[in-house]
Amino acid sequence: MCGIVGVFLKNSALESQLGAMLADMLAVLGDRGPDSAGFAFYGAGEQDRIKLTLRSAGAEAARKAVSTLEARWGPLEPVYRDTHTVISVPAMKQAALRAMVIAELPELEIVGAGKRMELYKEVGRPTTVAARFGLSSMSGTHAVGHTRMATESAVTTRGAHPFSTGIDQCLVHNGSLSNHNAVRRMLQREGLAFSTDNDSEVAAGYLTWRIREGANLTQALTTSLDDLDGFYTFLVGTESGFAVLRDPIACKPAIMAETDDFVAFGTEYRALATLPGIETARVFEPEPATVYAWERN
Repeated sequence: MCGIVGVFLKNSALESQLGAMLADMLAVLGDRGPDSAGFAFYGAGEQDRIKLTLRSAGAEAARKAVSTLEARWGPLEPVYRDTHTVISVPAMKQAALRAMVIAELPELEIVGAGKRMELYKEVGRPTTVAARFGLSSMSGTHAVGHTRMATESAVTTRGAHPFSTGIDQCLVHNGSLSNHNAVRRMLQREGLAFSTDNDSEVAAGYLTWRIREGANLTQALTTSLDDLDGFYTFLVGTESGFAVLRDPIACKPAIMAETDDFVAFGTEYRALATLPGIETARVFEPEPATVYAWERN
């Protein structure tokens, strides 16, 4: 029942409006997923630095933890947004800093990592979640979002989408995988770790593994048609763009719109109806078992 939305901008003049566009889309699909929501946003990045999005119980806990990290690693340029904090880490040091967070700072949870990606998610109605994190004021090139109605696992922040298992990579999912436990065990043998029992995290991990093995995103999504069994729509974000894939039956609703300024995805057309210039867009339903991908030049 969940709702998926995404926008990829072709026109850089719209970048300052991207957050507001996505916030409106999430709000429209709130009745498809009222228990939690989240989004991954691709904004500005710095050469040779990685953004880590961290989650804590609140701002006070986050500030104390960041002070501990800065005492060892130097300035981390923290940006505090409600329960989430984004820090900027030298790329060569991010693995060691992540290890320190896991081993020494249990009050922090690593939500996502990327040169450009920031990832936010929480329990609550999509309008509330978007407002808590200030989504409407964010600027960037592309973003994906999700409104969740939990049917197979608990309503928790960890269980909310997007899921991120790779640098600048995330996935949102509408549907259900029937073989996710077997795929999870296989991926664990390949060195991947999972923090939830959610099948969507397994799908994200599968793509990370395929890309790590040398596939590009389109190739990884294509092989998932053979290896992931179930009914689903995937929307995947990367540093350079996003991609869409529906299962071979395509039983979950999906609609796309493309103009000279943007490409947008929604579980239902009403999520696209407020986008600028939608009246002249090419609106279409993505075909089953077909990868659609857009990337920055």
